Amino acid sequence: MILAKVKFKIEGMEKLQKSLKKLGDVPQKHVTTAARKGMNIVKKQAKADAPYLSGDLQRGIISVAEKTKVKGKKVYRIVFDRAMNDVFQHKAQGAGFRYVTVKGKAVKRAVKAGDVTGYYPVSQEYGYFSRGGRYIPGFAFTRKALESKAPAVEKTIVEIMKKKIDAEIAKGGLKK
Repeated sequence: MILAKVKFKIEGMEKLQKSLKKLGDVPQKHVTTAARKGMNIVKKQAKADAPYLSGDLQRGIISVAEKTKVKGKKVYRIVFDRAMNDVFQHKAQGAGFRYVTVKGKAVKRAVKAGDVTGYYPVSQEYGYFSRGGRYIPGFAFTRKALESKAPAVEKTIVEIMKKKIDAEIAKGGLKK
């Protein structure tokens, strides 16, 4: 699976770092809130850009927090809801052959009835090989959403963190 790599250059980071030094350790709840609100921007754009057939693809786009042991870090990923796998997975009706991708090439493989032969969200994002072996390109809607909304995500995270840190400092959370 190919994941998009986007590098962030955050404007206003110097002010944020000064505030962090005044505060000491950042409460994890502030980091979580800022990261979640930033990723919600991308999730909304991905839902808007996703191809529409029945609306299941849009309903299946969710953001999931990764677990981390590092304090002050929170990562959210845009994924497809596993609870909707009954809708998203394509199962073979009978025995036969299907084209699958192996190292970027279409390879003909035998399948049995009931084998999972396709996953709809991934085929729409990255593309797939048709039954005849022709490649159908994907829409790359999640990657494009992340790339197009990166500046808005940066701005949102910095603004929320500055507000939360300033409120924490005003509350008396100053480092001594």
